[in-house]
Amino acid sequence: MQPAKSKGESVARSVINGGRKAKILKSDPMYTGLVFGVRRDEVIEPNGKRTTREIVTHPGSVVVLPVFADGRIVIIRQYRHAVGQYMWELVAGHREPNEDFRHGAARELKEETGYTARRYRKLLEVYPSPGLLGERMVVFLAEGLTKGEPNPEDDEKIEVKVLNPAEIERWIRSGKIRDAKSVSGLLYYATFIRRKR
Repeated sequence: MQPAKSKGESVARSVINGGRKAKILKSDPMYTGLVFGVRRDEVIEPNGKRTTREIVTHPGSVVVLPVFADGRIVIIRQYRHAVGQYMWELVAGHREPNEDFRHGAARELKEETGYTARRYRKLLEVYPSPGLLGERMVVFLAEGLTKGEPNPEDDEKIEVKVLNPAEIERWIRSGKIRDAKSVSGLLYYATFIRRKR
C-alpha cells in the first residue's frame, strides 16, 4: 500500500508495469480504515488518456490450501456480510503490517482451523478485482498437517470441513463453492499440482 498523501497534494510519479507507464498527476486519500483505504488518482494512462480512478488500497492477503497426504482438502464456511451469505472457501486473511506472506499463511491456518503445516509452497498470485482493488492475494499449498485448536478472531464463527478432490470439484460445478480466490486456488491445484503427482 502506498503511503497516504495529504489532501490536495499534487503528485507527479510514474508507475511502471510491463514496460508501460502511467503518470499519476494527483493522488488524494478519501478513506483510511483498519484493513483498506480508498484514494482518488488523476492519471495519464499508457494510452495517453487523462482520467480519474478511484482505487481501493490493501496490504495484500494470504490464501491457504491445506491438503492431507491422502489428497483431502480442508475448507471453511463463514458469513460474509458484503454478499449477505455464508460462503465455503479456503482459509484466508489480510496480511498484517510488515508481515511476510508465508508467515501470514501459517497464522491464518492456525487461527481459522487449528491446523499447522510442516510445509508451505507458494502456488500462485491473483488480483481479485484489478479494475478497482489493489489487493494481491498469494495462494499457498500447506502440507504435513497436524490438528490443533483453532483461535478465530472474536467476530469469526467458522465451520471446518474436509472434502476429497471429487467432492471439491462437484461443489465448484454446482456453485456451492463460488468464492473467487477459492475457485482459482482449487482449480489451479487440481490442474497443475494434483494431476502431476
